[in-house]
Amino acid sequence: MSLSRADVLAKAVEILDAYGLADLTMRRLATALHVQPGALYWHYANKQELLAAVTDRILAGVCSPGPDDTWQQALLDWSVSLRATLLAHRDGADLTSSAVALSLGALRPQEPLVRLLTAAGLGSADAEAIGETALHLTLGLTLNEQSRAQAAALGVIAGPAPDDRARLELGIDLLARGVSARFGI
Repeated sequence: MSLSRADVLAKAVEILDAYGLADLTMRRLATALHVQPGALYWHYANKQELLAAVTDRILAGVCSPGPDDTWQQALLDWSVSLRATLLAHRDGADLTSSAVALSLGALRPQEPLVRLLTAAGLGSADAEAIGETALHLTLGLTLNEQSRAQAAALGVIAGPAPDDRARLELGIDLLARGVSARFGI
């Protein structure tokens, strides 16, 4: 059986989900695929390229706004979808935060929002800033939630795993109201 780029990517996501970002190493991945580590570099030039592909694969699951959605509803639905998508993968928020910070990957998760806000009448710079604000709000809350849930599962902190969806919805509502008030849309 020959190894494909899709095989490497699928196994990398599997390792991320099972062991976390810290244990997603090229050596572990090669072992899981029953190949030498050098064989992976035929498919991905380096670990950063692999992590970008994993991030893109994860983010592909985020919903895009529907044609009849208002920008306010799309903003909320997108943020909730991004949160759920990241929480579905161990260290999904950590990986995505790093990828965004380092400009890894092809997907710009906020791009559907930027297009929708531009279509609603905002200039591209303002739409981009609002899209990035929603992205960072969602990433930050989800990273915090995911980290605390992992700590609670390990017994490092007491109490049940957190659920910050209501806090995210409040933050997005406040953002949408601020955008409406400032730009009159």
